[in-house]
Amino acid sequence: MNSSTKPTLLATVEKLDPVKAAELLGTEPQSSIQSLLAQLPPERALLIASHLPGTATRGEAETTALVSGIEGTVEKLMSPPLGALPMDTTVAGALDYIVHLKEVSSITYIYVVDEFSHLMGVVAMRDLLLASPAQTLADIMTVEPFAFSPGTHMPEAINAALKRHYRLYPVVGKNNKLIGLVFSWKLFEYVATEISSQSGSMVGLDREERVTTSILQSFRMRHPWLQVNLLTAFAAAFVVGMFEDTIARIVALAVFLPVLAGQSGNTGCQALAITLRGLTLGELGDYPVRKLLQKEIALGAMNGFAVGLVAALAMWLYAGYSGTEQPFLLAFVVLIAMVGACVGSGIFGVLVPLTLRRMGADPAMASSIFLTTFTDILGMGLMLFLATALLL
Repeated sequence: MNSSTKPTLLATVEKLDPVKAAELLGTEPQSSIQSLLAQLPPERALLIASHLPGTATRGEAETTALVSGIEGTVEKLMSPPLGALPMDTTVAGALDYIVHLKEVSSITYIYVVDEFSHLMGVVAMRDLLLASPAQTLADIMTVEPFAFSPGTHMPEAINAALKRHYRLYPVVGKNNKLIGLVFSWKLFEYVATEISSQSGSMVGLDREERVTTSILQSFRMRHPWLQVNLLTAFAAAFVVGMFEDTIARIVALAVFLPVLAGQSGNTGCQALAITLRGLTLGELGDYPVRKLLQKEIALGAMNGFAVGLVAALAMWLYAGYSGTEQPFLLAFVVLIAMVGACVGSGIFGVLVPLTLRRMGADPAMASSIFLTTFTDILGMGLMLFLATALLL
C-alpha cells in the first residue's frame, strides 16, 4: 500500500463495521495494517484487530491438510444457544443477565437476536464492559458475524477456526435463525479423535472404541478382524507348507524367512502410509496412480537391494558356519528374494487402500492385515521357490 492510497483506505476503514474493515485490511501487508491501525482511535483499532484473520503458521497449514479427509458436520457438536438477547436490551440489562446466569463461565459473546431469534449481531465482553449502561446492544454490536450452518463440513469448520481463533461459534439455520453454538475445543477434540482412530483402523480397530469401552463390546469390535487375519495367515502357511521338503533339506532357509517377512512388511507399510496420506489430503487427484506405483517399485528395488546385500552376507556367513552346502548360491537366493519381496510389497502398499476405496470401504480399515498377508505370501513363496529351483 503506497502513500497515495493510505488516506482513501483509512477513510473506508473508518466507515465500515469492524468485521468488514478487518476483511479489507486482511489483504494488506502486515506493515501497512499496523501503520493504518495506529491512525485510528485505540478502541476502534482494537475492535478491528480482533477480527483480523490469523496468519496460518506451518503447523496450522499442516493441520489444515490433515483434516481435509475428516467426515462429519458441526451439527453433531452443537450445543443449545446461550447468551442470546433482544436487540433493544440495554447494556445494563445484559450485564444483569450475565450476573444472574448459572453458566456464566460459558459466556464469551452476547448474541443479539430479533423477535424471531434471527442472529443480527454479536457483542464481545470487552465492548459490553466499555459501553455506556444506557446504550442498547444494537448500538454496540458487530453486525453480520461469522457463523456456521448445521451442515458445515468438519474440514471447512476447522479451517475457519484456524483463521479466526474464536472460543465459540454461532450456528444458524434457515433465515439466519440462531439454533446453537459450537465450542472451538469441541472441534479440535473431534479432529484429535478422528486422527487417532486412523492408525487403529489399519489393524481392524473400530473407530468408536475408546479406553472406556467395555470388555465385551471391545471383543465384538475387534474379534471379527482377528478371524480374518487368521484366515489370511492360513494362506501364508499353506504357501510355506508347499515347500516343506525344501525347508527340511535346507534348514538355513527357515532362519531367514522371518527376516524376509519383516523387511518386506515394513516396506509395504511405508508405501501404505504414503498412499493413505495421499488419499486423505486429496493429492492423488492430481498425481497419477501410475506414477506412484513407479515410484514405489523403484524404492522397493533400491531398498530391497540395499538390505538384501546385508541379508545375503549374513546368509553366506551362517551357511558357511553351519556347514550348509552352496552358501554363495543361498546368499544369491536371499538377495533376489529380498528385492522381489520389497518391490511387491511396495505395489501392494499402493493397491490395497485404492482397492478398498473402489469397493466402497474405508481405505484404512484393516489394510495392514491384507498387506501383511500379501507380502508374506510373495516374500516367503519367492524365496522358497528360488531355493527349490536353483538348489534342489
